[in-house]
Amino acid sequence: MFSIRGQDMTLQELLDQKGTSIIYVTSSTRILDAIHTMCDHKVGSLLVTGDDDRLCGIVTERDILRFCADHDGSLGEALISEVMTPDLVVATPDWTTDQAMSLMTGQRFRHLPVLSGGRPMGMISIGDLVKAKLKDVSVEVKYLRDYISA
Repeated sequence: MFSIRGQDMTLQELLDQKGTSIIYVTSSTRILDAIHTMCDHKVGSLLVTGDDDRLCGIVTERDILRFCADHDGSLGEALISEVMTPDLVVATPDWTTDQAMSLMTGQRFRHLPVLSGGRPMGMISIGDLVKAKLKDVSVEVKYLRDYISA
């Protein structure tokens, strides 16, 4: 893809723009409490830590919806450990937005933790990537219009 900057934006640059706030829950958190946390922070995913504070998974809105569908909408006292995805797919800050978008669209998920040296640096959503791409395209269109009209 043509880029005025000459290169695609890195995830570190994207995190610098959007912020690096990450919301966590423990694997022993009740699903209902995690839902409230998601709503309070207006996020669609939470990183999950174990009792030892080590990262052990991710839980998303979609994970919770599947659980609700499988249990006739009843959450009861169910815990995050019952719905979370334990096998994290992660990126590093030096990845480009194109690499992240390709992975996320190819594997059909919407939230990608960014880790550096095993430590979470931030969370990228597919919406963040689309927004960054739209901004790039807008800049390219402006430069091309200016070039054509010059």
